[in-house]
Amino acid sequence: MDADDALPRIRPPGSEGSRTVVIMVDEQGVVTGWSAGAERLLGRTTQDAVGCPAEDFLTPDAGAPFWTRRAEGDDWLGELTARRADGRPLALSGTAHRCEEGGERGQWILVAAAAPATGHHVLPQEIERAVVHWLFTVSPVAVTIYDTDLRCRWQNEAMIRLSGMTEAERWGKRLPEILSGPDATGWERRLRRVIETGESAFSGELHGRVPADPERDAVFMASASALRDLHGHTLGLCTTVADVTQQYEARERLTLLTEAGTRIGSTLDLMRTAQELADSAVPRLADWVTVDLLDPLLGGDEPGPFTGVVALRRAANQSVLEGTPEAVRQPGEVDFYPPYSPAVRCMATGRSALHHVTDHDIKVWLAQDPARAEKFRIYEFQSIMGVPIQARGTTLGITMFYRRTKHPFTDDDRLLAEELVARAALCLDNARRFTRERTAALSLQQSLLPQGSPVQAAVETASRYLPAGGKTGLAGDWFDVIPLSGARVALVVGDVVGHGINAAATMGRLRTAVRTLADVDLPPDELLTHLDDVVLRLAAEGEGTGSPLDPAVLGATCTYAIYDPISRTCSLARAGHPPPATVTPDGARLLDLPAGPPLGLGGLPFEAVDVQLPENSLLALYTDGLLGFRERELDSALDQLCQVLAEPTPSLDALCDRVLGDLLPEHPADDAALLIARTRALNRDQFAVRDLPSDPATVSTARSWAARQLAAWSLEDASFVTELVVSELVTNAIRHADGPIQLRLIRDRTLICEVSDASNTAPHMRRARLSDEGGRGLLLVAQLTQRWGTRHAREGKTIWCEQLLENGNGQVEAVPPAP
Repeated sequence: MDADDALPRIRPPGSEGSRTVVIMVDEQGVVTGWSAGAERLLGRTTQDAVGCPAEDFLTPDAGAPFWTRRAEGDDWLGELTARRADGRPLALSGTAHRCEEGGERGQWILVAAAAPATGHHVLPQEIERAVVHWLFTVSPVAVTIYDTDLRCRWQNEAMIRLSGMTEAERWGKRLPEILSGPDATGWERRLRRVIETGESAFSGELHGRVPADPERDAVFMASASALRDLHGHTLGLCTTVADVTQQYEARERLTLLTEAGTRIGSTLDLMRTAQELADSAVPRLADWVTVDLLDPLLGGDEPGPFTGVVALRRAANQSVLEGTPEAVRQPGEVDFYPPYSPAVRCMATGRSALHHVTDHDIKVWLAQDPARAEKFRIYEFQSIMGVPIQARGTTLGITMFYRRTKHPFTDDDRLLAEELVARAALCLDNARRFTRERTAALSLQQSLLPQGSPVQAAVETASRYLPAGGKTGLAGDWFDVIPLSGARVALVVGDVVGHGINAAATMGRLRTAVRTLADVDLPPDELLTHLDDVVLRLAAEGEGTGSPLDPAVLGATCTYAIYDPISRTCSLARAGHPPPATVTPDGARLLDLPAGPPLGLGGLPFEAVDVQLPENSLLALYTDGLLGFRERELDSALDQLCQVLAEPTPSLDALCDRVLGDLLPEHPADDAALLIARTRALNRDQFAVRDLPSDPATVSTARSWAARQLAAWSLEDASFVTELVVSELVTNAIRHADGPIQLRLIRDRTLICEVSDASNTAPHMRRARLSDEGGRGLLLVAQLTQRWGTRHAREGKTIWCEQLLENGNGQVEAVPPAP
């Protein structure tokens, strides 16, 4: 017996009970067999029935008699009416089967039972017939019968619809020949174990494609159970399959939205947020996604109305394709769209749009936009969906979704895309608002920091400021280079505790205060003392008001240095700030400078130290953020700083970059400011000094000496003004101060004249009346020179003034800006 014969046939139950008849009829319709049950129910003996035509006492209720069936099949199920010997009718319900004799179809065997007198009882045959009909044609569950070689032997109508193959087409085929995909092979291995062990199996999810829809990825749930005969032998197995693609896609859509909710908006960066949106949609929703934002958004501005040509900047681009598709704009590139374009119409109406690409579209695009047509032709994009990006009533841009498959976007896809874009739109709008606020704050901070190195001859400088990259990028680190009188320069670096716009505003106030105090030409320790008083007053203004100047959040450190290129001396003082570093011919080292208290404590002194710096020495001032001591030991960071400074570099800018690169981690935890200065020195032929006695007769001597010095410098054109200035300043020193008196001329970018005396009394300029004999000296100096002022030393003072000089082209030399 082969496997086909071994498979069980579905037959109605029957037995030789009292209400069951068994009748045999040949193909001519003659009764050839009559059971005892038939004798009892119909009242006819075997001798009376055998050999008689069956139609004499058997009449089917519907259709032709089963013994007249030829091509309809070998099984029959139905009702018929039998006539008893006394002429009374008897309703029967049964099944008939045609037997095979010698390989040919032979006579029929009818097994039937008498229907009960009441019509409310349903016979087992009727139930079985209804179940068989439902299983074959109505059941939504796809059923397949396999033999022990796992080849298909039977399938119902549901499986025919699911697979797209008729029973004849699928006969004898294994599962991998029907379902494409790796899951089919794995499921067949499990079916083999069912044959071997007899234990049922459940698939979970099977992914693949069937001949009915070869372009669509489908998902199925399957189960398998062994089929056994009465003796427990396995004859094959039965599998049930249900298409759960819709349920799977719904779950995937929910999963996509859940993951997108945690993935999109991880930062407040517009471009990165847009890329997160594109990455979330590919490949689950589309094969290619582009995100274009209105151009003003990149600067944080509000987008304008959709009038005229609209500029869209590509913010993100993601594709399942290898490499970058042709004619695709890269992130950051701008394209211009006319008002009638689909993208602009979609944004203007605020409604999504679906479009399935046709051959006509390609022809139109070939004429209007060849690059776009080529893109769709090469990559076979079949369906397009545009979803406007809107948040808080503002349109921010548009997201385009593309598919290559033959299945166009559906309304379910549109709803999913709209929900995904809506969630991303809020994050994009937050990033836009943050960008606007951050841009304004950074503009404020940049306006508070130096805008360039001032023109001066004392040092060459380079600087860097690196924010920590927090929410605003603002902090209180700052630096400054301030030209002073006498060709000197002040170098300052400070740090205000905290981050944000409050720290930046406080930094701006302190920087202004330092420049104001530097204009007075105070020594470093005195300047820090006055700055400490300023911080105390600022803290007092904010005390108890919760303002940014509250002492709980206000704190600052500072290092202030003055370098004199004539004496080559640098005077430094610091207030709780890291020590400066120097590089001289003797090597790199940290200056042994008293730390001093941070600003704002009050009552504690600051101490200045004078250091000799040879020409071309390096002086590095910095904030504690450069050391990154939160990640490592402070001493180790300071040693590394000295090592990096000592290494030869082509320029100060390159040295600044190397210091930041070597000392700071990839994502620094604090802001860092760095100021590096290379010292210069004025040659002996650039300045001249003359000591004068406190005698009125020496005024003429001073004028003559100044005239000769200018002649030696080839500055005879400045001799007249210089002699007047020297006469007035020396006269004032003799008349109002104590000796000794010193006159110094400095030839730099300007001509500087200085008169020093031992008095601490500062002169002041006043307007003399016509009847006054004096009072016009400083007024005359102010009118004849570019700048003038007074600076105080430990003992005495110096009155100075500067004149503009002409270069060899007859043009006025640039003058250092006023502090």
